[in-house]
Amino acid sequence: MKWLLLIAAVLAVASGADVAHKQQAINRLLFKITEPIRSKFADLKEASTSFVPTGAGELLKKEYDDHRLLEQKHWFSLFNPRQREEALMLVDALLESTDFDHFKDTAAYFRERMNEGEFVYALYVAVTHSTVCDGVILPPLYEVTPHMFTNSEVIQKAYTAKMTQTPAKFHMEFTGSRKNPEQRVAYFGEDVGMNSHHVHWHMDFPFWWHGDKIDRKGELFFWVHHQLTARFDAERLSNYLPVVDELYWSRPIKEGFAPHTTYRYGGEFPSRPDNKVFEAVEGVARIRDMKEMESRIRDAISHGYIVAKDGTPIYLDNDHGIDILGDVVESSTSSPNAAYYGALHNYAHMMLGRQADPKGKFNMPPGVMEHFETATRDPSFFRLHKYMDSLFKLHKDKLKPYTAEEIGYANAHVTEVEIDGDLSTYFEDFEIDLTNALDDTEEIDDVAISTFVKRLNHKPFTYKIGVDSDHEDTATVRIYLCPKHDYNGIELHLDEYRWGCIEMDKFWTHLNGKHQIIERKGSESSVTIPDRVPFHDLIKEADDAVAAGKDLVHSDVRACGHPARMLLPKGKSEGMEFNLFVAITSGDDATHDNPAADDHGSTHGYCGSHGEVYPDKRPMGYPLDRKVPDERVFDVDNINVSTVKVFHKE
Repeated sequence: MKWLLLIAAVLAVASGADVAHKQQAINRLLFKITEPIRSKFADLKEASTSFVPTGAGELLKKEYDDHRLLEQKHWFSLFNPRQREEALMLVDALLESTDFDHFKDTAAYFRERMNEGEFVYALYVAVTHSTVCDGVILPPLYEVTPHMFTNSEVIQKAYTAKMTQTPAKFHMEFTGSRKNPEQRVAYFGEDVGMNSHHVHWHMDFPFWWHGDKIDRKGELFFWVHHQLTARFDAERLSNYLPVVDELYWSRPIKEGFAPHTTYRYGGEFPSRPDNKVFEAVEGVARIRDMKEMESRIRDAISHGYIVAKDGTPIYLDNDHGIDILGDVVESSTSSPNAAYYGALHNYAHMMLGRQADPKGKFNMPPGVMEHFETATRDPSFFRLHKYMDSLFKLHKDKLKPYTAEEIGYANAHVTEVEIDGDLSTYFEDFEIDLTNALDDTEEIDDVAISTFVKRLNHKPFTYKIGVDSDHEDTATVRIYLCPKHDYNGIELHLDEYRWGCIEMDKFWTHLNGKHQIIERKGSESSVTIPDRVPFHDLIKEADDAVAAGKDLVHSDVRACGHPARMLLPKGKSEGMEFNLFVAITSGDDATHDNPAADDHGSTHGYCGSHGEVYPDKRPMGYPLDRKVPDERVFDVDNINVSTVKVFHKE
């Protein structure tokens, strides 16, 4: 058997179907995306001229031949219906490839003909969802399209350095000034890892998805954005700011935003002044349209059912109602009745993105809210999602509270919970390569030009959970970090703080039928991913492997996941108290056999288990997702709540 596997591996390398060749091809397709394919990439260069597209690719080629596609060197927004349609044509052409050679050649052909933004989006989505690309790591978007993640000042300095062929490294500041209180939390919304997580989540779970049904996609939409707002609130409390208020269509947008960011082609991102009164956006919606969508969704929540497009009721007041409601609010192609309930979330992004030029009078490009890469930079993003979150909470608060019997688990008695190591955060410098931000030709050598920015990190720590059990069993361990006090320093009750709890981890373990200590490192969290592999390292690794005739094995290929270094909120220099909530529940909650032996895609907490059933049967956020009218219900042996402090060190 070992010889057969070895022969198969050798044949794969020889045929170019191994991961090393695939990684090399994807790297080269994304290198210097605004320039023609380099002549030294001979196979891609040849395919770009001689390949004959088939199937969906043939239809896309006809669009190109008829001059119907968006030109190159122009901005792209997924929220623009026609631009999205073009990008999805390429997604379809790539996803119908049954082998990697066809995938690669299709990509090379359309790379030279399609708008660069459409191409990058389509390629990233297709690599994420295509089985022929298994094992490939996508380069970090902030090094493929740096303009979307850096500010104009840095880009201008980088061009100056490139013109003089002078290696350089520039410091990048966050937007705004100390006069703006929101500046205190800019490190969160403008973190490139956070931006990357958000855009990749929407690539893993696109609202337009027309492939096989993605398990609990609507609920994941609710949960990941609920967690973003809960984490943002924790950062605000860490910086002596009140939790974010929700957005109201009838009130001015309190916080303005000046992105100080420029498109590669198309000018500066529009700014928005403080206290901007909402205006109707031509071609999108009127304010009363947005209120009407909200009203219909609120009515559905109050009545306890959605009306499907065929008129039948779909009941919401159960564990799976949140999944349907998430599809409706987004709205995705899974919405049971998009014509009636609209697309509240997607339209809201466009409404906020175009308030600088709502009538199109000045032909301004889309705002940061119209790109998933840049949306979290704008403070209004979190106000918008607090508004969406209030709809989900309205639904959850209608559900019957859990009883002690429902949340209890007789085989686990949590005796103690300790933290080994400091819960301590700090800022560090992070370097971003700007090679792909700069135009040049093959004849001009690249020079090392980069920028560095402050980012949040924390010291390593380990949970040590003492538990007694009566018999051997598989158990689910759920860990949350919850605010202990409000902005005014008043201690919160369980029902007050539960909605602000941050999911830190969820995993399955084996109980041995006696006393044991369960140890789990913070770095093993099922909601986070480690730092992305720099583009330069991916290029070198793949090129070296191909040259040596070896293959690559990648352990962390998912790009969707909260940055591991931001697992902890910032905290305060004197220490900030949180409630550490640990619940051990039955392993019967798992949807897989032997769940303790599987990491379920490593980031299933926020990003599901890619291409598989979500590994946990329970609602996301369980057991803190429903109202708690009587805290004594949570006085069970399998739940432990302790106070911890998070310190921030300068």
